[in-house]
Amino acid sequence: MCGRFVIARSIDDFLVDVGAVPAARLRDLDLRTRRENWNVAPTEEVPIVLERVAGDDDAVPGTVLREVHVARWGLIPGWAKEASIGARAFNARSETVMDKPMFRSAVRHRRCAVPANGYYEWKKRLGPNGQPVKATKDTPAKQPYYIHPADPGETIWFAGLYEWWRDPQETWILSCSILTTRSPSPESEVSVLADLGRLHDRLPIALTRESMDDWLDPGSESRDDAAALVDRLRSEAEQVPRTWQLDPVGAAVGNVRNNDPGLIEPVQALF
Repeated sequence: MCGRFVIARSIDDFLVDVGAVPAARLRDLDLRTRRENWNVAPTEEVPIVLERVAGDDDAVPGTVLREVHVARWGLIPGWAKEASIGARAFNARSETVMDKPMFRSAVRHRRCAVPANGYYEWKKRLGPNGQPVKATKDTPAKQPYYIHPADPGETIWFAGLYEWWRDPQETWILSCSILTTRSPSPESEVSVLADLGRLHDRLPIALTRESMDDWLDPGSESRDDAAALVDRLRSEAEQVPRTWQLDPVGAAVGNVRNNDPGLIEPVQALF
């Protein structure tokens, strides 16, 4: 699962990182300005990268354009009656994404990548019977962790889906969701993978540069092609996380109103 993450780079940085251009509605903005968000939560706006085939209004119709857009985090399918449905669709389980009405069209036709510096996950405190225990006066029920590349200059590119939805006021809303898969085994011989497996049973899928090119390709639209892509991402899901590290952080990140660099500062784990 990925329910909170960090963006601490400018959109211009992302453009350079993946060879993209800004979408039309972003071209009048100063994209060099850092738009830091240390506690991104569902329904907030986030940058995404997608590819589309240029239309008649573009400079060279028929070519493939790689663009950076800004989308609401929490996918709103085109058939939705109201936007609030997206608040609970910020993650898409890769195992069922081909069949779920919420995601099955997007996974074939509208795939994207969502950049992040890192993300947060909460480790549950377990009792002797292996079941989660309630918070006490001295010990909370959960310990938050910040998961991020060991190299602070690297960006995580999550596999995502996007949709356009038109509200009753005829305003188009772009929204997105992040794909997840089963976490690595807690018994993995790679220590960071074992740590991820002990932390949570779900893992957001991070793209390699090679898989990103195929994932964004707007020419792969058949159900079989999409299913093969999803299967490939699941099979490669442990590649990128091998370079990550997990840092325990303070409880302040649990409140979405808190938003500052101090949220990612490591602390002593409480359990």
